[in-house]
Amino acid sequence: MIKLTENAAAIMNVTLSRAEQAEGFRIAVEAGGCAGYKYLVGLESVQGEGDAVIETNGVKVFVDANSQAHINGMTIDFVTGPETSGFVFDNPNAHQNCTCGKSFG
Repeated sequence: MIKLTENAAAIMNVTLSRAEQAEGFRIAVEAGGCAGYKYLVGLESVQGEGDAVIETNGVKVFVDANSQAHINGMTIDFVTGPETSGFVFDNPNAHQNCTCGKSFG
């Protein structure tokens, strides 16, 4: 359902090693952003009802039932640059992407 690049998994594993009581990351989609939907990424300690749980590159990723269809097949990378650093989402389900890279439609 979701793939993490080695860079994204490395950042997530470091974050998890420093977090107390976090089991993995939650990836979700909600209405908003400049293109219609926006991605949410955060630490998660418990699986919710209807969640898909994906283990990729040593990281556990939780995805709620409403978000699953929007992000099926997505790859998440982490890039570091002179002006910005952060997660980059390559989503085959997105018909349009915002220039910020955090919103899609």
